[in-house]
Amino acid sequence: MSATAPAMSSFAGVRGNVATYHWSAEGPRYVAVIAHGYGEHAGRYGHLAAALVADGADVHALDHHGHGQSEGDRALIRDVQDFIVDLDTLMTLARAEHPALPVVLIGHSMGGAIAARYAQLHADQLTGLVVSAPIVGGNPAFEALLGLDPIPEVPINPDALSRDPAVGAAYAADPLVYHGPFLRETLQSLISAVDTIASGGSLTMPTLWIHGDLDPLAPLEVTRGPIEHIGGTRLKEKIYPGAMHEVFNETNRDEVVADVIAFIATVV
Repeated sequence: MSATAPAMSSFAGVRGNVATYHWSAEGPRYVAVIAHGYGEHAGRYGHLAAALVADGADVHALDHHGHGQSEGDRALIRDVQDFIVDLDTLMTLARAEHPALPVVLIGHSMGGAIAARYAQLHADQLTGLVVSAPIVGGNPAFEALLGLDPIPEVPINPDALSRDPAVGAAYAADPLVYHGPFLRETLQSLISAVDTIASGGSLTMPTLWIHGDLDPLAPLEVTRGPIEHIGGTRLKEKIYPGAMHEVFNETNRDEVVADVIAFIATVV
């Protein structure tokens, strides 16, 4: 199976069938698992998976329930813990194929928060952790929406993702991306998850935090305090000047991917 054409499967998740992706490597050195962000899907990470496969990784990902090709009401999040349970199922499946290999978890945005919480709960399952623009500090602008009734239709602005206009255009045209407004229950669940992570204890495994300094969706100044609070003594960071929310899709994406692979080389 080529790195650009994942093998698709599914499993019975907490809230319906969960779509899974597998980019396989010949004779892999480690396992990498990707957790995507709010409203999107794992299919947008094919270029990252290809680079990881080239580095010797067996790569797995899933569409969180209510996202992409998985079942569930679109972008409705009742409890982020449901995502943790589904992610653990994927982890179990991934480890079963290569039980002796180290495992690195990579999470972006909401997926970064999911990955951080997973790492707090299952530290023994991970060799390394990468969090990209994690929403561990929330976003005051989105939280303010909860004070409005009804919540206005404020979808994610594609221009907030990257300096590369092609990224926003592809996102806007992608039928598997959720383009609607935030749901009240979703916002409440995300805010609750931020609080849970803040009180969940320090991360014990080597962790790389990557972030764009002009990120409007997970603002750097809001994120820094919480990530440093939970990061522990093995936290490394790389902040990219001028970059926006999706650093894996930024104009310097090759640099970002190379930094991740260089970090992984120190832990596997």
